[in-house]
Order: sequence, then structure tokens, then C-alpha cells
Amino acid sequence: MLEKHCWAEIDLDALLHNFTWVQKQTGRPVCAVVKADAYGHGDLAVARALEAAGAAAFAVSCLAEALRLRRQGITKPVLVLGRVDPACAAALAQNDITAAVYSAEYAAQLSAAAAAAGVTVACHLKVDTGMGRIGFGALRDFAAAVRELTACYALPGLRVTGIFQHFAVADSDAPADIEYTRTQLALFGRTVAALRAAGLDTGTVHCANSAAMLRCPAAVQGMDLVRAGIVLYGLDPSADAHFPALRPVLTLKAVVEQVKELAPGQSVSYGRTFINESGAPLRVATVTVGYADGYPRLLSGGANGGVMLVRGKPAPILGRVCMDQTIVDVTGIPDAAMGDEVTVFGPENAAHSADTADSVAEKSGTINYEVVCGIARRVPRVYIQNGKIVQTVNYLEEA
Repeated sequence: MLEKHCWAEIDLDALLHNFTWVQKQTGRPVCAVVKADAYGHGDLAVARALEAAGAAAFAVSCLAEALRLRRQGITKPVLVLGRVDPACAAALAQNDITAAVYSAEYAAQLSAAAAAAGVTVACHLKVDTGMGRIGFGALRDFAAAVRELTACYALPGLRVTGIFQHFAVADSDAPADIEYTRTQLALFGRTVAALRAAGLDTGTVHCANSAAMLRCPAAVQGMDLVRAGIVLYGLDPSADAHFPALRPVLTLKAVVEQVKELAPGQSVSYGRTFINESGAPLRVATVTVGYADGYPRLLSGGANGGVMLVRGKPAPILGRVCMDQTIVDVTGIPDAAMGDEVTVFGPENAAHSADTADSVAEKSGTINYEVVCGIARRVPRVYIQNGKIVQTVNYLEEA
């Protein structure tokens, strides 16, 4: 049962459209990035749909995310992009999960743990070409990085099956950033070439994230796969990296809880930040969504306030967004009534001067990634295909 309170609708047709488009644009196998609950879209339903559509692999952020995919029957390769506690070496091997090895120190610890457990862990070597997070520091000291990478091949309990890096500014049109991306790509190419020249098998080579795969052909050519993240969910990596063919996948919805009249001089919500000073009554509606659902409190009414869609018309927020409820102005929507479905944000809103994930991000001073990733687990995900609900996932009902 779906209680219409606050829920996220996930358009599987849009997801598969985006996946197919990426395949055609790149001509490479696609590793689907489903970390952070598939960017808030629901990891299991998304992974199942993409595995059936031909995804070559999946990437996640941590071991717990990888194990969740395996427990639910995902069989394609799974790469953990971040740290896995070396003590979990046996779990990696037993569940056929690939670890990222990003430093000599970490490689030694993971090797020791794997050898002690009597297992062999598959790993992809992570090269830092300028992102500055984790990885063998090829930018700082290329020769030392190559020596350390080479040494990984001889460590017991480790089996190198790939190598990768991550771009820092591939989504930017600034000339300096374009040059930086080229520098990163060239350094990665030198690193791979050095290992191959030493007779080492680099396995699956990959470096293109969402922006790079669609804006930097050299990051795709000669690579074994591409890593598609935000574009799978129909959102642009940045304002510079705009792809009109994408179809946004997620819509956040809620309902009108109550409609009432706000007399002149009366206020709404915490802090009384909105007082009706219009000299005439206003009609206001309380909507069942708040910051605990992932709707940013920064959208509280004002110049940058949020705008929802009620009966096909824009309804601006009045006063502060609360934990569980938000008040909107429906004076210009005289037929608005209790129980009405509200589109809090989503692609349909764009044509009605109401919010999309991108406009929510802009008003909140953040990025669309954070908006969709921030949708709370108490919000059910409702999956729609061919215009019909095919699955509802309510995390609060999980055993």
C-alpha cells in the first residue's frame, strides 16, 4: 500500500532512456554508479533495471552498498570506489566484490588481511592525477607512483583487474579547467603505458565520469568502459555540461493537508517570518513535506523561496520550511483543496514556473546531486513504467 503523504516517483522509462543514450553516445560498456542509494533513486530497483538493460558493471561507495546489491541478486561486477576496511578482505573475496587500492600502505594492509584469510581480493588500482583525494600520487611524483603501483602486482592475496582515475573539472568550460582535464588524462595515459611497458596487465581501464564521457572523447577512446553517474538519473553534471537529451527520472510529491484563510496581520510557521500584510485575506495550504524528507530549509519563503505545483499552478512557499510540513500560497488557486496531489519538484514543473531539482539546487546554493541524494529514507520510492506503478519501496517497512 502507498500512503500518499510524501513520496518520490521514479520514472524507469526515463532511466532506461538515459542509459541507452549514454551507450550510444560513448560506444562503450557502461559501469552504472549506484552509490548513495542510486543518488536517492533506490539502489536495488535501479540496479535491477540497468542490469537487465545491459549494464556492464556497478560502482558503489562502500562495502555495505556492495553487499546489499549482492544479497538482492545483482551478479554483474561491483566496484567499491572508496575504502574498505582491510579486515573485510574475506567478505570482498567471498562476494566477488572489487576493491579500490589507492596507496602502498593500504595495499599492504589489504594484502596481509587477504593472505591471513586465505583469499584473493580483486582490485582496481586508483591513480590520483589531480583530484587530490585518494590514489597513487602520479601528479606529485610520477616515478614513485609507478614503482608503488608495480609493487602491488607482487603482493599476496591481491589480484589486479583494473586501473582508474577521476576527473576534477571535466564539467567546466573554463579554459584553465579544460586544460587541467587534458593534463589529468595525459598523466593517466602515461601511468597505464608505464605499467604495460613493464609487462603488467592493467585489466579494465576506465577514467570517464558523466561529464568526461560526453564532453571529452579522448577520455572514452581506448578505455574499456565509462562510469555513468548523474546522467543516468537525467540531471546535468553542471551548468556548463548540459545535455538536452536527458530525461529527469525523479519527481518528489506530497499532498495538501489543510487549506485555510490567513487574515491580514496573521503569520505562518516558526519565527513569524511571513505576516500577511497585503490588507486582504490569503488562502494558504499546508503540504506534507519538510526538511526531514530532504526538502531544503533554505527554500523557506522569500526571494529564493521554493515554488511547488498545485493543480497545475505555481504555489510559492510562505514562511519557514518545517521538519514535516511546509505552507504555500494558494490564493491564486481557488479550487485547491485538502488531499490535492502536490509536485514538490520535478521535470513537469519547469513549464509552470515551479521547481525542478536544478532550480531547488540553485536556490539552495548547492548542486542537483545533493538535492536528490538528500531525499530521506522515510520517503517511499514509487517506480513507474509505461505509465503504471510497477513497484513501491518503503524503507520503513523493511524487516
